Amino acid sequence: MKSVVLGYAAMAKGQELKQFDYEPPKLNGHDVRVAITHCGLCYTDIHAIDDYFGITNFPFVPGHEIVGQVSEIGSEVTGLRKGDRVGIGWQGRSCMECEWCLKGEEQLCKDIAKAAAWSPYGGFSSSITVDSRFAYSLPASMPSEFAAVLLCAGITVYSPLRSTETGHRRKVGIVGVGGLGHLAIQFAHALDCEVTAISSSPDKEEQALALGADHFVMAEDKGTLRNMNLSLDMLLYTGHSAIDWTRLLNTLRNNGKLVMVGFSTVPVTFEPLELVVHQMSITGSLLGSRMVMREMLAFAQERGIKPQIEFMPMSQVNEAIRRVKEGRARYRIVLVNDSARLRT
Repeated sequence: MKSVVLGYAAMAKGQELKQFDYEPPKLNGHDVRVAITHCGLCYTDIHAIDDYFGITNFPFVPGHEIVGQVSEIGSEVTGLRKGDRVGIGWQGRSCMECEWCLKGEEQLCKDIAKAAAWSPYGGFSSSITVDSRFAYSLPASMPSEFAAVLLCAGITVYSPLRSTETGHRRKVGIVGVGGLGHLAIQFAHALDCEVTAISSSPDKEEQALALGADHFVMAEDKGTLRNMNLSLDMLLYTGHSAIDWTRLLNTLRNNGKLVMVGFSTVPVTFEPLELVVHQMSITGSLLGSRMVMREMLAFAQERGIKPQIEFMPMSQVNEAIRRVKEGRARYRIVLVNDSARLRT
């Protein structure tokens, strides 16, 4: 009797997910098969369902914030055993041969478009097969639901926050208090930054301050933003909505950096004068290397970084997607695999 993986797939662009059963992929030498217990829902999953990136193959099983137990191991796997609890983020493999992989920057692999954990099928299912070198052992006391979110949202914000040295206590602006932003505030606070949360939602102020922000500013408050001119070392844009980019960039000091980790829904436009005069830079960040992923997990555990999550059964994945699209999730949704669907 053949083993069958039980999942949820979009059969075509933009469609609701339907139950979808498939044979598990062949296990190569470095691969592990993982029985999934938890999988977070990320807006990148929704982008992929809608083929926002132009690379989605259908039928498409989303899901890349994955926690579960190793159920099978390939012949060349080291460091993992059956039964180990592991986490898997967006990157499930790399070529391990290009200049970036050889430098230890696997997140920049030349074949990154083919490296997603959801290739061929992702984490909204009963099991997944990935390269064992991208399956991370988790701290024993870290809840699986926390780990699931940290494996994507956590690494996304931690990687750029850890990498900037200024010689003084950094002043960091977090733009957006949502799925990414609420974690960015916690990480920036734990990294001893002076944190300013910038949001278009006034009801986020109390939450942002409770998460560790030192200040809260409305994105439309022109006066306060003007008073912040040339004050911030870094802006971390975590949202999706349009914003006054020129006014935002003016808050950066000499050598300040705007880091994009969210996908703006409109083109980013700004006046270049301040950028040139004050030697500012604009860059992006999506993932982190395997080394930084392990560092992030250990740091989050040590410093008590806690994603704010809602639980939903995986069988209600379409309702979960609706909640995220409508901005009703606070702040991340983690799907728990229905126990009857854990058999692979």
